[in-house]
Amino acid sequence: MSPLPVESVIGAFLLAFPALFSIVNPIGSALIFHQVTSGRSREERRRMATRIAFYALIVLLASLWFGGYVLNFFGVGLNALRIAGGLVVAFTAWGLLMQPEAHEARKTSAAEPAQEVDEDVSFFPLTMPLTTGPGTISVAIALASQRPASDGHLISFFSGVSLAAIGIAMIVWVFYHWSDAVTDLLGPVQARVVSRLIAFLLLCVGVQIIVTGVVGVAHGAELPLR
Repeated sequence: MSPLPVESVIGAFLLAFPALFSIVNPIGSALIFHQVTSGRSREERRRMATRIAFYALIVLLASLWFGGYVLNFFGVGLNALRIAGGLVVAFTAWGLLMQPEAHEARKTSAAEPAQEVDEDVSFFPLTMPLTTGPGTISVAIALASQRPASDGHLISFFSGVSLAAIGIAMIVWVFYHWSDAVTDLLGPVQARVVSRLIAFLLLCVGVQIIVTGVVGVAHGAELPLR
């Protein structure tokens, strides 16, 4: 079982928020956003920040609410999803912890088309894959696998993780909206230090999700996704 009381709104929020913050990494992403939109005016960048935050919220909520059910359609049980999702989260966190430069390079490369066109690039590539890419979707689905078995607590759980998604979207908006100040204040070196710290939190979340799935399998009950 998870040490956090995910049956409550606060417990679900405390489970989801640090994991989503770690994988989205709004600090590092804001530096890349500022770099690839440097040729645009400040007002245009701030309008784009609002759209990106909205699109990111939609991606996060859709992944948290429906991702598990899509996998359930293919016959994936809850414990299997927990183990597989936890492995994805743990391996992603390990990469962020040991080689944050490689992660930043992939994001920068994915966002480069935004420098070459004049049309709106808020959704692609600045929301996907820069802000909420495949790794973020995988983490969100893995978090959703921590839902309580009791139907009576599902509303509290999804309310908590949804509040976490809203909080992440708001933070994305703040850091992108003032990306020039973030760049001047931190820079890439300090951002990597912060990224390593929050990546360790993500690693812990991934391990906990794996443990929950393994315990479920050991008890001999492969639960369907609800």
